[in-house]
Amino acid sequence: MTQLKTAWDDHPEPLTVASAPVPEYGSGSLADLLPTLAAGLGVPDMSAAITELTPADRNCVFLIDGLGWEQLRAHPEDAPFMTSLLATSRGGTGRPLTAGYPATTATSLASVGTGLPPGAHGLPGYTVRNPDTGELMNQLRWQPWTPPGPWQPYPTVFQLAHAAGVHAAQVSSPTFENTPLTRVALSGGRFLGRLPGEDRVDLAAEQLAAGDRSLVYTYFAEVDGAGHRFGVDSDAWRGQLMYADRLVQRLAEQLPPRSALYITADHGMIDVPFDEQHRIDFDEDWELSAGVALLGGEGRARHVYAVPGAANDVLTCWREVLGEQFWVASREEAIAAGWFGPRIDERVYGRIGDVVAAARDDVLLIASEREPKESAMVGNHGSMTPAEQLVPLLEVRS
Repeated sequence: MTQLKTAWDDHPEPLTVASAPVPEYGSGSLADLLPTLAAGLGVPDMSAAITELTPADRNCVFLIDGLGWEQLRAHPEDAPFMTSLLATSRGGTGRPLTAGYPATTATSLASVGTGLPPGAHGLPGYTVRNPDTGELMNQLRWQPWTPPGPWQPYPTVFQLAHAAGVHAAQVSSPTFENTPLTRVALSGGRFLGRLPGEDRVDLAAEQLAAGDRSLVYTYFAEVDGAGHRFGVDSDAWRGQLMYADRLVQRLAEQLPPRSALYITADHGMIDVPFDEQHRIDFDEDWELSAGVALLGGEGRARHVYAVPGAANDVLTCWREVLGEQFWVASREEAIAAGWFGPRIDERVYGRIGDVVAAARDDVLLIASEREPKESAMVGNHGSMTPAEQLVPLLEVRS
């Protein structure tokens, strides 16, 4: 007898935690970049985890916020200089780095500056629960105020390099000079604030030449801003990419002798359509909100904090509702799978959600009432998909 096929037979299985593409912690992630460069400069206790890179006496990292590997490769006409460097990525292998999870600015900048994965440096998301207060802590804006030192107690690579006699400097917008995020992630050596992009890269070149051994960092934010507001294929985004490309070339043409310039990013980005199929509203979904005390993270990388005793029920519900579009894991499963790195410091454990949800498809879990600005963004990031996770490591040497 032939068995009739039902709709249930075609129902996709929920995504397994093991199927999520975990970042290359320890060999090819953003957290491995500065320790590799510092090891080449002779800084004690630093190891060259990215084995493809060749040491240089003077090293500059130019981080372009929001410029993912896939977005760069998709726009060669808008970034001709950086496109010409694609074959140099990751020491001439032509491969990208991984940002780390979640692929978001606060987490990635902390990984870059400390040389540690999120489970160690303790900034594992856009917003996370502070276990001491029970409140959500925005780690990009540092609200509500939280003492920076206890929140992220490790020294930065810049501090360690400066202590070892390396000329260390950060050249960025003056706005960032005294922010808590800069203090915990990027402090050490000199901070030099410049607003115009041309002034910034010119000064970065000068700082490279200021020492026989130098470690210099500079930053450009506007590609990310245009992507959030208008999308990653908009005229505004393309315009900022063109400008960033000119800045990179300008800096490359001024490198002093014995220098290596590395161009990278903190994450990529995808555009998410504005409809109910692609934007699921937590604030209007009674199933997803049942048993949830706090909703953290961001639309593509959520930390879910359950009311006491409800964590298993919340996990079951979120898997049933979202499990075909999101990787949904318990805290313990996400940690065991290595999403936040090979180790989780005790102080960081409670910052991670009871449930962690990372988007695979082009979807968002928005919160229209509690997060109106974030819910209105066109371009988004945070998860482990290639469009968000992969970042370039382009190289120019003098």
